[in-house]
Amino acid sequence: MSQEAAPEQATEIPAQGGRPKGLLQQMEELMAALNADLSQLDADLQSAPRTPTEDTRRD
Repeated sequence: MSQEAAPEQATEIPAQGGRPKGLLQQMEELMAALNADLSQLDADLQSAPRTPTEDTRRD
């Protein structure tokens, strides 16, 4: 997952066929990409070893 800021996009981005995409289609594609990124982040966090932080350590 990239932390880079995405450039602003106009509402009429040409689709692969040369026709502009509708706003709903753009939103669906963005939501699908966001869902994939969140799923990858969840998988990364689930597989990472858990180490205690200063807040959770009890000496």
